[in-house]
Amino acid sequence: MSDEVNVLVLAAGHGSRMKSRVPKVLHHVAGQTMIDWVLDAVAPLTPNRPITVIGVGAESVQTHVGERSDFVLQAQQLGTGHAVQQAQDKLSASHGVTLIMSGDTPMFRAETLSEFIAAHRQSNNAVTVLTAVTQEPTGYGRIVRADDDTVLKIVEQKDASVTERRIQEINTGVYVFDNQLLFEALAQVKNNNAQGEYYLPDTLDILRQAGHQIGAHVLHDFTESLGVNDRVALSVANRVMHARINQQLMISGVELLDPDHTYVDAGVIIGQDTVIEGGVTILGQTTIGQDNLLTYGTRIVDSVIGNHNTITDSHIESATIADHVTIGPFAHLRPEADLANGVHIGNFVEVKQASLAANTKAGHLSYIGNATVGQSVNIGAGTIFVNYDGVHKFNTNVGDHAFIGSNTKLVAPVTIANETITAAGSTITEDIPEHAMGIARSRQVNKQDFWKRMPHK
Repeated sequence: MSDEVNVLVLAAGHGSRMKSRVPKVLHHVAGQTMIDWVLDAVAPLTPNRPITVIGVGAESVQTHVGERSDFVLQAQQLGTGHAVQQAQDKLSASHGVTLIMSGDTPMFRAETLSEFIAAHRQSNNAVTVLTAVTQEPTGYGRIVRADDDTVLKIVEQKDASVTERRIQEINTGVYVFDNQLLFEALAQVKNNNAQGEYYLPDTLDILRQAGHQIGAHVLHDFTESLGVNDRVALSVANRVMHARINQQLMISGVELLDPDHTYVDAGVIIGQDTVIEGGVTILGQTTIGQDNLLTYGTRIVDSVIGNHNTITDSHIESATIADHVTIGPFAHLRPEADLANGVHIGNFVEVKQASLAANTKAGHLSYIGNATVGQSVNIGAGTIFVNYDGVHKFNTNVGDHAFIGSNTKLVAPVTIANETITAAGSTITEDIPEHAMGIARSRQVNKQDFWKRMPHK
């Protein structure tokens, strides 16, 4: 028998129960599409590229997957057996085994699938089906066994008798076939069932009647078999996958105070001794270093965060944060915000496309956009970097040790030199040279005895 392993991923279905314009396999679970999770799981199993059967939304699925897979088209969705037949031209020469699974089963681990293939090879089975035992088998195909415990057939829910529906061993939809026998059996499959479709599981009965041995391998962790057919199942898959990710983080030294309510994507990297409260969401390609504290309500997307930082109830997207930085509460770091060591961003401060050098502080109620800010700058409350004229964005440069008074408006383009001051309430439209103070506000006028002119109750 050849050692060749082929992988066939079925991803042609409409997924009508998802109630979505997006192909089912492109829905996300913990930061990756379902088809990505499946392709990640099968990648270690064989040097051969998998074959993905596409149909509804074929172009978008193929574009997303790209070079990770070969593709065949199932133009009409006539059942799983019909879907597999579309790959016959690509697989007909193979004398190895073929692993078949669905693109909407993101929970399978590579280790499980490898163990499954090894179990098949150690047997004399023509086909081995991966099964699971559940107290709630409704909706799944049932595994019908003979008195000697060998597998007789798989019966779909809609075609099952009352007795068969009581069976708790179910079909996960994952198979390993002798490749040549697979296509011999598929040629004999009929569509005389409630759906009028060509069922892949019918090949098991065909092979058994031809004298071949049919086997089953029972899955240890039922949650791996969970498929996604609707939004309810999608939420379950997200919950299971987030629990896996969080468990691995805690094992690696991250402290999650409320892991059931902490949402971390698969691509996220977090260092030891970082403490994360509940209600925190960390998404995309985010890297977080050691000894950080992230408090309730924080949301971080596609950002790089160093060590020894405290982020309190704030939103951060596509930003870079160095070490010993404090942020929040209620701060918003937008794309290309770059904070150096020791920076403080306080409550209701927004930073976008701006770099702040070491030990600069913006404590309250400020907007810093399109700016380069030097070291040890104090940005007073209510400061606005006025960067947009309605058509174009302009830059502001602030030198080291500058003191920006409260309620200053810096109208770009403008340069504030090193060791300068802006008077509180100023609207600065011209450059300020080194060591100078810029004042741009109307002179105060006091109207004597004005109180007496006002009407009083």
